[in-house]
Amino acid sequence: MMLFVPWNRPHRLAAVDSAVLVARLAEGEAAALDELYRREAGPVYRYALALGGNASWAADATQEAFVALASRPQGFDAARGTLGAYLAGVARHALAAQWRAQRQETPLDEGDDDALEAAALSPEQLLVQVQDGAQVWSALRRLPPPFREALVLVDLQERPYAEAAQIAGVEINTLRTRLHRARQKLAAQLGAAGGSRG
Repeated sequence: MMLFVPWNRPHRLAAVDSAVLVARLAEGEAAALDELYRREAGPVYRYALALGGNASWAADATQEAFVALASRPQGFDAARGTLGAYLAGVARHALAAQWRAQRQETPLDEGDDDALEAAALSPEQLLVQVQDGAQVWSALRRLPPPFREALVLVDLQERPYAEAAQIAGVEINTLRTRLHRARQKLAAQLGAAGGSRG
């Protein structure tokens, strides 16, 4: 029996709904912030937790995102993307500040990609093969942050590529490359863990 529980799909708010609530927030309506927090805090927190691997940092990053929205609601532009993407981007910057402060940035190691086998299985198929959810999360945490972020945004949170790229602050092709490499690295780690159990 598999221990891993897939994440719920993030709420997909219509841009108009978010824009209306943000406009009400800009006019000083506290209830608008409460509603926005109720709708968006869960996905932002789960993204930050999966990306940073630290519950305290994830809570701080989520708080930073909503403080930024509350103090400067005009920073959100519905024409540029969803509110969830905006909040996740702010949370991502807060996490980056935490990493820099703790000197835990992992350099992007792209040189060993040729040694990895091509991942023929989807992440879902890999999760079925690996019965221990703790191994999956351990392997995910060992990925370099840019790769882990791509995997979290696209495979776990099921965000569209354009939105995931916006959150990560990269071009779509860069995101796709990172996602491909993340899947390869995850497959290699899980394959090694599966081989050592047998």
